[in-house]
Amino acid sequence: MKKLLLLSSVATLSGCATITNDSYMPMALSFSDGSSGTCNISNKRFTEKVEIPSTPRVRRSDDQLKYDCATSDGRKAFGGIDTTIGAKIVASAVFLDFGIVNSITDKHREYPSNFIIPIAPIKTDKN
Repeated sequence: MKKLLLLSSVATLSGCATITNDSYMPMALSFSDGSSGTCNISNKRFTEKVEIPSTPRVRRSDDQLKYDCATSDGRKAFGGIDTTIGAKIVASAVFLDFGIVNSITDKHREYPSNFIIPIAPIKTDKN
């Protein structure tokens, strides 16, 4: 009986993204033309102003990571980065919590580890 209880506990804990994933994940951000600047990034669980290029730690969430950016020369960019479901949620759903804890904490969600923010090229006056 003790072996069965131990085995089921180990199986349950190993399948849960809540136990194995951190709430925050690193995400490399840069502008498409290599320029520098700042971005306000946010989702429903997190808001931060970050330097670009950098690798901030962003809070996992089931909604888009929105960005509102400006380069050092004043060009603007805004948009959103979609999130995906990590593979660990499938294993968690098979075990005891049926993925309920993961759906509450969003620790099973993932943003891309690297994202290039599209920015308009510098306009030049040609007379």
